[in-house]
Amino acid sequence: METFISQNEGLVRLSVFIGVFAAMALWEFSAPRRELVAPKPNRWGVNWGIVVLDTIIVRILFPAAAVGAALDASAQGWGLFNWLEWPVWLEIILAIAAFDCLIYWQHVLSHRIPFLWRLHRVHHSDRDIDVTTAIRFHPGEIALSMLLKIAAVYVLGPSAIAIILFEVILNGCAMFNHSNINISERIDKWLRMILVTPDMHRVHHSAIPSETDANFGFNVPWWDRIFGTYIDQPKEGHDGMTIGLKEFQDERPWKFGWSMLLPFKGRNG
Repeated sequence: METFISQNEGLVRLSVFIGVFAAMALWEFSAPRRELVAPKPNRWGVNWGIVVLDTIIVRILFPAAAVGAALDASAQGWGLFNWLEWPVWLEIILAIAAFDCLIYWQHVLSHRIPFLWRLHRVHHSDRDIDVTTAIRFHPGEIALSMLLKIAAVYVLGPSAIAIILFEVILNGCAMFNHSNINISERIDKWLRMILVTPDMHRVHHSAIPSETDANFGFNVPWWDRIFGTYIDQPKEGHDGMTIGLKEFQDERPWKFGWSMLLPFKGRNG
């Protein structure tokens, strides 16, 4: 299995992405959690345009990306895991957990540091939250995130398979927990003990600042609980809450050019 995934990285990534995206989109259509406020063709066009641009820029700036860094670190003998003789399965689990924690803290800092927030607010400016919100990240934020992951790869020295699995899991979970899908409260209560659910992450996209600065996790809910950033439910309820940022409750987030230039604009865009 490890060899197959390593040799067919592109196919594995694309298959999981298309599969999860299609499943969430169909689920949203058949059992939506909330009524959307924005025209879906407009939003989806902008969000898909952003991810296409992200992909092109990452390929140009980082041809080998984090997986290439993992292969190089292994060849050079750099990084913690390359110095330890641990079972492969244990290394993969620990590497995925370590990178998930790293992404949690990156997310926290993107709300705390003004320059990073300027980039990250492109994601939060979306006035709805559905499966396409998971791919709505400014290219500048994507590039900085890739630099951080590459640096972490050289420090930790995880295997290429661990990086591939982490990124596939991260993308799949992000599409799941951003989805506008209806899960019963009973199931959600138990599921969010091991996984970030859509109801849990939706709180993070609230227009209320104290809720925006909570529930930072993408994969597992444990980091938010451990570090005290967990909020169970939105104050205004999932049906009554306002999604997005208070200063951008208009049609601007549905425009591609505005979204790309938002980091360079003032507080009110």
